[in-house]
Amino acid sequence: MSDYVIDPPAAVSLPVAGSEARFPVRRIFCVGRNYADHAREMGHDPDREPPFFFDKPADALIAGEAAIPFPPRTDQLEHEVELVAALGGGGRDVDPADALGLVWGYAIGNDLTRRDLQAEAKKLGRPWTMAKGFDGSAVCGPVHPVADVGHIAAGPITLHVNGILRQAGDMSQMIWSLPEVIAALSRFVELKPGDLIYTGTPAGVGRLVPGDVVEINIAGLGQLENRIA
Repeated sequence: MSDYVIDPPAAVSLPVAGSEARFPVRRIFCVGRNYADHAREMGHDPDREPPFFFDKPADALIAGEAAIPFPPRTDQLEHEVELVAALGGGGRDVDPADALGLVWGYAIGNDLTRRDLQAEAKKLGRPWTMAKGFDGSAVCGPVHPVADVGHIAAGPITLHVNGILRQAGDMSQMIWSLPEVIAALSRFVELKPGDLIYTGTPAGVGRLVPGDVVEINIAGLGQLENRIA
């Protein structure tokens, strides 16, 4: 048998806004259909379902303003602008009243989706993994500490493609607030420091093609710009 050395995997991390520090990322969770207008555009009744979750691999992150590689096996890559909560604490069965105490900071996110693969998976009753968890599917800007920006529960959230407005909403329009999302998720898994939670997207999701420039703005967090390579 030939010698084969496996180096320890490089830690996945995000920059911390305004410093040289890094935020180590453990896991990435996403809550589905958390804005009523987006739920309706996807053909669902927002009043009928409790929050549900899917995940992405931590190494699916695209950090900051790096170029986004166009993924294979899709003709319908779509954008989904989202507020991201970065956890500095954890626990099981978290009380909603205590949930914000777990949040270390916030970031701008883009939950990229191979929509054609997702539609096929839904039709056949299959998992969404290849539609949601592909390489480069989790775009995330620098983490802004709560100590600097406070807790974000309302304010404009927008996405432009090539200067044209595609998505616009207000974070107060979430069906399930962030404390409720954290509490619900903690009933399924034990949350720990380093977990990211993508909190859902407003209506207006749409197609991206190579060469597109995506600009996201979230109140209190500034702007994130990425090009589709």
